Amino acid sequence: MDKAASATIAVLGAGLIGTYVGGRLAAAGADVTLIGRPRVLDDLRDHGLRLTDVSGTEASVPADRLKLSSDPAALAVADLILLTVKSIGTADAAADIERFASPNAVVVSLQNGVSNADNLRRLLPDMTIVAGMVPYNVAQPGPGHYHKGTMGDLHVEDVPAMRPYAPTFATAGVPLRLSTDMAGVLWGKLVVNMNNAANALSGLPLMQQLAQRRYRQALALSQHEALGLLRQAGIRPAKVFALPTWLLPYVMSLPDGLYRWVMARGGTRIDRHARSSMAEDLAQGRPTEIDYLNGEFVALANRLGRKAPVNARVVELVRAAEAGAPPLSADALYRTLSEARASA
Repeated sequence: MDKAASATIAVLGAGLIGTYVGGRLAAAGADVTLIGRPRVLDDLRDHGLRLTDVSGTEASVPADRLKLSSDPAALAVADLILLTVKSIGTADAAADIERFASPNAVVVSLQNGVSNADNLRRLLPDMTIVAGMVPYNVAQPGPGHYHKGTMGDLHVEDVPAMRPYAPTFATAGVPLRLSTDMAGVLWGKLVVNMNNAANALSGLPLMQQLAQRRYRQALALSQHEALGLLRQAGIRPAKVFALPTWLLPYVMSLPDGLYRWVMARGGTRIDRHARSSMAEDLAQGRPTEIDYLNGEFVALANRLGRKAPVNARVVELVRAAEAGAPPLSADALYRTLSEARASA
């Protein structure tokens, strides 16, 4: 039997993304253990797992077929570890992997940001670490129900250790795009991911937020600044969605009707359930990943001896939202970011 087809897979940090990806693999017959918080696992034990997506695909795993654990010791039997913890938890997750996992296990970082795989390689120098990228949002509309609300395929680093797993993921409906330019992919995704903060600050579902031009224009201010910093740093963000990354802020600034036409031509679909992961964090009272999203561009600006006033302001606004500040209207968000740019 093909080793990858019979491999044992563990998802460490099974939240929205991890449960969806791991659940799709399990629904297709893969041997998957979801390792996560008791709150998440108790819900799955009570209701089983239902998986849906924006294209209408549906799969399910009964509760009695799910392998669930809140103990990282469950990593011991894993051939492949999908790491989906928040970026702030990478160091703790690495310590669990070092303690419990086989040194021969392959670890795939399916986390936000651009630095997690490099951090894992530093913390776990003797293990195979693979950079990955998740382009879509997952929401939980109800108990045991995980819904992929936007389009896209998983991207992972094209290394020999991952190639045997591609058929397993394809069969499960979560195909892998093997990439030789993961740095470009991660920076490209980071530019797209800047809407994570805009969506969280709006307090609205993605579809409603992106329907308002002022919210899109606020996002465009962040993206313009980010792309300028990447150009100065000599970093070329890859195209990770239907549109070239450099074109995104211009499309976001279009009038509503033209914006909808361009997005429809590109095959982009977002449904009513979709929210950004940062919006979910704020709703649950959890710390956000803002330092690993817009904050990465503030850090890049510092390394270049420049400033990133728009993205620095976004970081401040998200910090205020974490402390309980109410959502911002489209006009208010655009105004405060425009003032930040003008002040520089």
